[in-house]
Amino acid sequence: MTLPITDPTWIFFLVMIIILFAPMILERLRIPHIIGMILAGVLVGEYGFNILERDSSFELFGKVGLYYIMFLAGLEMDMEDFKKNKSKGVVFGLLTFIIPMVLGTWSSMEFLGYGLTTSILLASMYASHTLVTYPIISRYGLSKLRSVNITIGGTVVTVTLALLILAIISGMFKGESDSMFWIMMGVKVTVLTLIIIFVFPLIGRIFFRNYSDNIMQFVFVLAMVFLGGGLMAMVGMEGILGAFLTGIALNRLIPHVSPLMNRLEFVGNALFIPYFLIGVGMIIDVNSMLTGGEALKVAIVMTLVATLSKWLAAFFTQKIYKMGSNERNMIFGLSNAQAAATLAAVLVGNKIIMENGEKLLNDDVLNGTVVMILFTCIISSLATERSARKFALDEKLQFAEKEEDKSTEMEQILIPVANPETTENLVNLALMLKESKQGNALVALNVITGSSNIKDRKQIGQKNLEKAAMIAAAADVKVNTVTRYDINVASGITHTIHEYGATNIVLGLHYKANIIDSFFGSLTESLLKGTFRQVLIARYLVPANTISRIHVSVPPKAEYETGFVKWLESLGRMASQLACNICFYSNETTITYIKEVFQRGPAGNLAFYNQKIEWCNFSKIKEQVHSSHLFVVVSARKGSLSYDAYLERMPAQLARNFTNNSMVVIYPEQLEQGEYISFSDPLGHNESQHYDKAREWVTDMFKEKTPEH
Repeated sequence: MTLPITDPTWIFFLVMIIILFAPMILERLRIPHIIGMILAGVLVGEYGFNILERDSSFELFGKVGLYYIMFLAGLEMDMEDFKKNKSKGVVFGLLTFIIPMVLGTWSSMEFLGYGLTTSILLASMYASHTLVTYPIISRYGLSKLRSVNITIGGTVVTVTLALLILAIISGMFKGESDSMFWIMMGVKVTVLTLIIIFVFPLIGRIFFRNYSDNIMQFVFVLAMVFLGGGLMAMVGMEGILGAFLTGIALNRLIPHVSPLMNRLEFVGNALFIPYFLIGVGMIIDVNSMLTGGEALKVAIVMTLVATLSKWLAAFFTQKIYKMGSNERNMIFGLSNAQAAATLAAVLVGNKIIMENGEKLLNDDVLNGTVVMILFTCIISSLATERSARKFALDEKLQFAEKEEDKSTEMEQILIPVANPETTENLVNLALMLKESKQGNALVALNVITGSSNIKDRKQIGQKNLEKAAMIAAAADVKVNTVTRYDINVASGITHTIHEYGATNIVLGLHYKANIIDSFFGSLTESLLKGTFRQVLIARYLVPANTISRIHVSVPPKAEYETGFVKWLESLGRMASQLACNICFYSNETTITYIKEVFQRGPAGNLAFYNQKIEWCNFSKIKEQVHSSHLFVVVSARKGSLSYDAYLERMPAQLARNFTNNSMVVIYPEQLEQGEYISFSDPLGHNESQHYDKAREWVTDMFKEKTPEH
C-alpha cells in the first residue's frame, strides 16, 4: 500500500476511524471534539503525514457538512426567542461586521502592506463567521438561550454583508461593476430570500401531509437544503446563506423533539460535519508556518485581528444590553470561529488576477487563512465549551432547587394503543407534551380483553407497541411497553395508571369513528370515573408537525380546577414545539387567569385572547379554524367546578362543526377522589339539565312567535 491512500474504501474506513476515536482520545484531554477533527485532518493530510489524499469525497462531504452546520443553526433556532431578540441580533450583527471591517482594513494596510481592495476583502473575511461550535450548544441543549439567539441573528446580518462585499469585489474584476449589475443582484437576492422564507414552508407542509415515510421525509429535507443553497449560489451569493434560510423556513415544520429532527442531527453530527472539519485540517500547510517568513506573519496578524475584533463586538453587545459575563463569552465563543464564508472568500480571492499579474489574495494569505481558521476554531471551541458547561451546570442547579421546592411527582404519559393508524400521531403528541428535562416518561399500553383469539390479539397488540417504541426511539426517547389482560379496556387503563403513576393519558379517536359515541361512550365515561388524572382525547387529520395554529375553547371557572396550570403548560409546550400561534376563547375573568399563567411559559408570545366569541359558540369558532389548524376543547368532569350543562351537547356540536378538523378534548386533572367536595350530586345535575332544556324550549317558542321584519 502506497501513500497517500487513494482507494475510496480505505479512505472512508480511515475517516470513520478518525471520527470514532478522535473524540475518545480528546475527551480524556478535555479538548473539544471539533478541534480533534481539524487536528486529525492536519496529521493525515498532504502537509502532515500524507496518509490520505483530499479527493472528491472530501469536496462533496465537506460541502454537505458546511451546509449542514448552517442549516441546523437555522432549524434549531427558537423562533420566538429570536423574534424577541431580533433587535439585539441586528445590533450585534452590525457590531461584529463594522469592528472587524475597520480593524481588518487598517491592520492589513499598516502591518502587511496590502492595497485597499485586498485589505477590504481580508477584513470581510474577519467579519464573517461560521457557527462551527453550534454542535456543542446542541449537545448541552442550550439552543434557547438569549445569547445563542442573539449570535445566530447577528450571523445572518454579518454573513450577508460579508458575502455582499465578496460579490462586489468579485464583480469588479469580472467587469460587472456597472449599476445595473448591482440592481439586478439586489433584486435576485431579495426575491430568492422571499421564495425560501414563504414558498419552501408551503411545499414542506404539503409534502409532510401526504407522505409520512421517515426516509422520504429525511431525503425531502436534504433536497430542500441543497435547493436553497444551489439557488443562492446561482444568483451570485454563497450557498451557505441559502442553507441557513432553508433551516429557518422549515423550522416550524420540524419540532425540536421529533423523530425527524433526531435523524437530521444524528446524520449531520455523525458523518457530514466531521468530514467537513477533517477536510479543513487537510488544507493547512504546517511547513510554511514553521519556516517563518511572510506566511507566519500574515497568519499571526490575521488570527489576532479576527479574534480581537470578535471579542470587542461581544463586549460592546454585553455592555449595551447589560448582559452577564458568561453570556458575553457565549457570544464570543460562537462568533469567533472562521470557516465557511472565510474559505469561500479566500478561495475566490486567490483565483482573481489583478492588472499587475499578481493574485488578489496570494498564497501567503491562503495559508494564513487556514491557520487563522484552525486557531479561531480552537479558541471558539474552548470558549463555547466552557460557557456552555457553566450554563448547563447553572440550569441543572436551578432545576434541582425547583424540584426540591415543589414536591411534584415525576411525569408519566400513558398512551393506550389499539389502532396502528393513530399510533404515530399519539406518540408525537405525547412527545410534544412531555417535559424535556424529565427523560423517559412514556408508557405505551395494549389491553387484551375477553378469552377468544388471545394469541392473535396479543401479536397485533405487540406490533402496535413496537411501532410506538420505534417512533419514540427515533426522537431518542425510551418507551416502556406494557401488555395487560383485563375484563375491559377502561379497567386495564385505570389499573395501569395506578401501577405506573401515570400523570397524563393520551387516547386516540379514529377518523371514521362516530364522534358522539367515541368521545362520550362507555370507555371515556368509565375512564373519567376511574381516574382523576388529565385525559386528552385526540384526533389528527393532518400530521402533528404541520399544525399551523391552535384554537382553544375554555369554559368559565376553568381557573378553579386543580389541573388548570397543568393543561396550560401542556398546550404551551405543544405551541412552542410547533412554533405556532395559539388563540384562547373564554370570558374575561378566565382569560385574565390564562394570561397570567401562559405568559410565564415558553409560548407566552404566541398567545392571542378572544373574548368576543363565546367559548361555546362553535359555529363562530369554526369560521376561524382552517384545515391546518388544531381545535382544542377544555371539557370538565361531571360535578367539577367548571362543569356546564352545555358540555352534554358538545359532542353533537363537534360532530356538526369540526368533522374535517383535527381536534383534542382535554379533561383537566382533579383532586384525588375523596379529597374534594362535589357541588352537585347526580340528582342535582339532572335537574340542571332539565332546567336548561326548559329554558331552551321557552326561548325557541318565543323566537317562533316573533314576527319577521
